[in-house]
Amino acid sequence: MNEIKRDNYLRRLLSKRGNGLVKVVTGIRRCGKSYLLDPLFKNALLEEGVPEDHIVKVELDRIANTKFHKNPEAFDRYIREQIKDKEQHYIILDEIQLVEGFSWVLNGLLYERNLDIYVTGSNSRFLSTDISTEFRGRGDPIQIRPLSFSEFCQVRSGDRMECLNEYLTYGGMPLVLFQEDDSAKASYLKELFTETYLKDIISRHHLERTDILDALVNILASAVGSLTNPQKLLDTFRSKGEKGLSINTLNSYLECLEDAFIVKKSMRYDVKGKKYIGTPYKFYFSDLGLRNARLNFRQQEETHLMENAIYNELLYRGYNVDVGIVEIREKNRRIQTEIDFVCNAGSKRYYIQSALYLPDAEKTLQESRPLNNTGDNFRKMIVVKDHIKPWHTDDGILVVGLFDFLSSPNSLDW
Repeated sequence: MNEIKRDNYLRRLLSKRGNGLVKVVTGIRRCGKSYLLDPLFKNALLEEGVPEDHIVKVELDRIANTKFHKNPEAFDRYIREQIKDKEQHYIILDEIQLVEGFSWVLNGLLYERNLDIYVTGSNSRFLSTDISTEFRGRGDPIQIRPLSFSEFCQVRSGDRMECLNEYLTYGGMPLVLFQEDDSAKASYLKELFTETYLKDIISRHHLERTDILDALVNILASAVGSLTNPQKLLDTFRSKGEKGLSINTLNSYLECLEDAFIVKKSMRYDVKGKKYIGTPYKFYFSDLGLRNARLNFRQQEETHLMENAIYNELLYRGYNVDVGIVEIREKNRRIQTEIDFVCNAGSKRYYIQSALYLPDAEKTLQESRPLNNTGDNFRKMIVVKDHIKPWHTDDGILVVGLFDFLSSPNSLDW
């Protein structure tokens, strides 16, 4: 198995060196946080000439380091004892949340100007979206995601469309690539979801209705890319005979899943009105393999998988992604149409539609309609499942195949 390069994240990590903040590497468990710091980041430092004894790494999930879990003072002393001189030292602390009072230790170390601190964590506060508050505004979070398709293709050889279909089925959790066959991949993903993610959430939040959490995950997995809201979800539970569930409980469980980076909510944005619409919204899974595992790989709707893959790719590239709403006036009435993704990064904006096929002019016109009515000149694109040569419609909208879109980092600017 070749080394998986994660250059996108490594560049971001290297750019944050010496900024006076704790670099907090967050993300769903088993997505490669520790691997990013060692060997990738550590090797980059060594190649630049940083002495190895000026890179201090402590893996707090090792039995030899359990002595620090309830003794933050001893942990603090141990780190300081590793500092050789006044030159720059890099402190890498894996699974830091295992140390009680770890935030006090890290805030104290920040006063030492020759220390540059990097930490990871796999549960508790480190799977929470409010991580920056742990260090009184002195934390700099870097969210790591499962492998993008381009990263996946580094180590997966073979026919390009077979590679794409495997990615859409088993996703980008790094250890999936080490499983010997499809059965092993499926078993790994199912166990990972149940024995790691759900148990972490239940333990951390002391959830009592584990049956509700389990069912909620399945409902979200079945409805990827569909508009929903807590009331609609509550109605679904009540239709199945669940009478004691409140909307507050359901909201809380949704937040737990979001905080653990299992799913992410995409809000609706009124393109012409330039404002967000509260509900309904859409949920997407951070990894397609995990989504499919929850449904025993039975519901393999290509439209849902494709849309989720595009959404994850856009997040990987650093864009803020919303669902676009475009109102069109037609024959004295207003019609509300949808753009799958409105992507923003600084002054850049892109509009993207996901369409399985464009078999004829009528379907092309249907998908192009909301794009042609945004009232602006930002770049517009339709992504299709077919392996095709990129082409433009008569309205100037780029049509590109899913493989090329996912595998080419500059595909948005073709």
